[in-house]
Parts: sequence; structure tokens; C-alpha cells
Amino acid sequence: MDLDVLSDVISVVRSGRPLSALVTWRAPWGQRFTTESGAAGFHVILQGSCWLLVKGAEPVLVNAGDVLFFPQAGEHVLADSPSTPAAPEPCSPEDPRFDDRFVTAAAPASDGAVTVVLGGAYWLEPERTHPLLRDLPPLIHLPARLGHQPQLRAAIDLLSAELERPRIGTYAIIPALLDTLLLYILRAWFDDQPATGSTGSGGWAAALRDPAVAAALQAIHREPARPWTVASLASEAGLSRAPFARKFATLVGQPPLSYLTWWRLTTAARLLMDSEAPLGTIAAAVGYSSEFAFANAFKRQHGMAPGRYRRRAA
Repeated sequence: MDLDVLSDVISVVRSGRPLSALVTWRAPWGQRFTTESGAAGFHVILQGSCWLLVKGAEPVLVNAGDVLFFPQAGEHVLADSPSTPAAPEPCSPEDPRFDDRFVTAAAPASDGAVTVVLGGAYWLEPERTHPLLRDLPPLIHLPARLGHQPQLRAAIDLLSAELERPRIGTYAIIPALLDTLLLYILRAWFDDQPATGSTGSGGWAAALRDPAVAAALQAIHREPARPWTVASLASEAGLSRAPFARKFATLVGQPPLSYLTWWRLTTAARLLMDSEAPLGTIAAAVGYSSEFAFANAFKRQHGMAPGRYRRRAA
């Protein structure tokens, strides 16, 4: 898998500061969580165990070291037992407990078993959601396995240490560690997927594992402004034109030049929001020779002119 493509995807779709909290629960406890549209949430069980309850599914026991990631909007419950009622009010990413400057004890003192959970959320821009993220299941559960994904475990340890014992620089370190954690979670999930994808025919897990398609994707992400053709991308992939086009469309879900256009204009949307560069500079950076051509293409994809898009985001 080419992780530069994954890094590009995250940098484009992420917005704002990620949030996190270190929470200690004492049995009996049950907490409802909601992941809103435009946010992805996670839990890491640092101590003890608990149950994950999702409507329509069997309860799942979650143990120390397990990671839960929710890429999409939805609701779930964590509790010390499947029979413990959850608090009626859900905890959302806007809850004050999710503040990366504080350690929070979220349950009344009792003699019950202790569970310590590192939780948090990432703000995602729905208008720039990459198909790679839409391809993910509603829940990614990464059970703890001795010696498995050591980089992910190291990121978890560093993050929990900063939250437990804030020091000079903690407020700057935590967002960087949260972004690192997100990449390691996604890397771990993609690494565990079969090479042919979940359906046997396509999907981004298969696309990033396929050397030819991954090479073409990397070329597009490395030089989006280059005047790519199907033939030149096929050359990057080491295939002839027709077999390359068929394979790319099957795995990625759209033809090579359609994906190129989508990525250029998605990148342009991020640049409009995150920089004050003139429209002509942004147009050239994503492969358009004139502001007029860029504005027309941008409006077709985003439903508004680039200038209006930038003003709306201000």
C-alpha cells in the first residue's frame, strides 16, 4: 500500500483540531456516544474491559489494548456490562469532556472495576470526503495482539502519557499525535484486508495493494497539475492502456481521468479554505491553464464558484 496516498487523503478531508480525553469509569457505568455527520470517533481501552453495544448487533467484549474507530455518523454504547443501562444523554464530539487539555474522571467514585478509555474525535469535511473513507465499514475493531502493529501501540502510549501528565508543549503535541494515531489505525485496517478487496472485485483496500493501480494513484497525487492522459498513467503503472483503464476503474470505482479531475478539484477546495493564494495560482497548482476553465470545473463539482466557496468558508 502506498501510504503517501493515504496521507494526502487525510490532509484533504481533515479540518479543525482533533479532540481527545482520558476517561476513568468505575462499574456500574454505561455511556452513550454519538458520532455526528462530519466527525469520526475512536476509543482505545487502556485498562480493564467493557462491552460495545451497537443497535442491531450482538454485544462485543472489548479488552485492554483494543482500538475502536467509527469513520461514519452513528451511535453506540460502552458499558461495564450489556445489562447496565446507558446514560440517557449521549456524549458527542462537542461534549466538554473531549478537550485535549484535560484529564477527566467521568464516573462517580465506587468500589466497582475500573476501566480507563482514551477517546476522541476528528472533524472531517463532508464535501471533501474521499471514496477511500467511504469504503470503510461503520466500525473498525482492532483487537490487541502481542507484537502486532507496534507503531500504533507506541502512538497510543505517547498520547495517553501526554493526557495523563501535561507538560510544556503538550497542547501542540496532542493534535500531532492524534493525526498520527488516525493514520496508524487506517494503516492497520488496510494491512489486514485481503488483496482482492471485500467483494473480490474492487475497493480501495485492493486498489492500494495493487502495484499498478497504486503507482498510478501515487503519480496523480504527486503531480496533480501534470497533463496526465490514460496512456501516460498506464506507463506509470507498467501496463498497456486498455488493461490499465479496466483495472483502475474496477478497483477505484471510476475511470483514471475522472478520478484525476475529482482529486484536482478536491485539492483546490482545500487550498481555497486553507490559504489566501490567488485563484490563478490555485488553478495552476491543480492543472488548469486558465481561471475560467478552473472556475467552470470547480462549479460543476462543488456547486458554486471558487470565490464564493472561499467566502463561505471564511
